[in-house]
Amino acid sequence: MTRAAIFGAGSWGTAFAQILADAGAERVVLWARRPEIAEGIRDSRHNPDYLPEVELAPVVTATTDPAEAAAGADLVVLAVPSQTVRANLADWGEHLPARAPVVSLMKGIELGTGLRMSQVVEDSGVEAGRIVVVTGPNLSREIAARQPAASVVAALDHDAADRVAEACMTAYFRPYTQTDVVGAEIGGAVKNVIALAVGMAEGLGYGDNTKSSLITRGLAETARLGQALGADPATLMGLAGVGDLIATCMSPLSRNHRVGVALGQGRSVQEVLAVPHQTAEGVKSCRSVVELGASQGVDLPICEGVTAVVDGSVAPEDLTRALMTRARKHERH
Repeated sequence: MTRAAIFGAGSWGTAFAQILADAGAERVVLWARRPEIAEGIRDSRHNPDYLPEVELAPVVTATTDPAEAAAGADLVVLAVPSQTVRANLADWGEHLPARAPVVSLMKGIELGTGLRMSQVVEDSGVEAGRIVVVTGPNLSREIAARQPAASVVAALDHDAADRVAEACMTAYFRPYTQTDVVGAEIGGAVKNVIALAVGMAEGLGYGDNTKSSLITRGLAETARLGQALGADPATLMGLAGVGDLIATCMSPLSRNHRVGVALGQGRSVQEVLAVPHQTAEGVKSCRSVVELGASQGVDLPICEGVTAVVDGSVAPEDLTRALMTRARKHERH
């Protein structure tokens, strides 16, 4: 039976705690940064700020002490915001058990370095063979309601991926294993940025033709970047690519989609980001995605346009116009 430590008690960390509990975990300890979150989970088995409607299993508890969270764990899960993982691991990485798989639920590219999340984790002292990525069309509220969903569990070491997949397989959560960590992480990072663009289109009043076009061309950008970095193209045609892209771009449950809609309706980035406890990873990672593309000589016009909107140098309606008036070319380029 699994004894798991989950660092990060937001929506996805909390939902994943429930998955592990439903899969038969002996104990799941959530590390929360804020005492009121840990207290709420311990005292009422509800996360008061994230998924408050979900009653967590008795095996799920929480603490603000990273050493207490990690003690005795044979599986470690990282569910903190992508741009904070390096600082967090510097603070409490020493407490992580030496041989336990370290699972990344994070989707983003680190600002300044262009590193994927698994690379940041490795750079922080965790052996590459222990790092496992879980990604796919996994909207937290739907999974917390035990609605059927599939996911990808990717690791360089297939045995590590298989071990994690076994620990999180339930009647409603189906994991598929693979070894293409690059493709899994690129799909997860870029889709957040594309979802901002699709949300902006919706906020501007455009319909499904526009949104479908952005999703499809966004997939082309994702595939170009993935190919340049050595990803298997098939990965981006699967759950970690197309699947996650569709869910994030189209669902009102997606934070990135909601932020994009608000921007398209004329709200400023500052107004949108003022909403507490809701991280839209695309806002934080859009510039690093663009910079990673530039370092590989990859053209990412949608991501570049979203970054310009986030920076305040371009209005959402100008982004649409710029994309529509680009020079004609073959669809495969």
